[in-house]
Amino acid sequence: MKRPVHFEILSDDPEKLAGFYGTVFGWEIATMGGGEQSYWLATTGPDGEPGINGGFMNREFDQAVINTVEVDSLEAATAEIEAAGGKLVHGPNEVPGVGTHAYFADPQGIIFGVMQPVTQDD
Repeated sequence: MKRPVHFEILSDDPEKLAGFYGTVFGWEIATMGGGEQSYWLATTGPDGEPGINGGFMNREFDQAVINTVEVDSLEAATAEIEAAGGKLVHGPNEVPGVGTHAYFADPQGIIFGVMQPVTQDD
């Protein structure tokens, strides 16, 4: 079963919003600069406890939160998503040391991410 492994909160001022969540919930925030845009990683709790970590980024889509699901094969997931009526909207893009990521829209236009993690063979 595939599960969400990451969330992204989109904002017109992601740095300020990351600070808000860090203050309110005690999340550890780390800036990940470079590339086309800055990104703020959020560690929401200790490893091994229920929950997922996430990030803050500039508003690139009309919704406020995007959930990412981990898959074994981005190519196979793309075929399944498209066969079920979804469509690729951005990517795929390599995330160094993490994996290959793409954004899709479901049949109602809701954006979600899919991530194929780096494996030991990559």
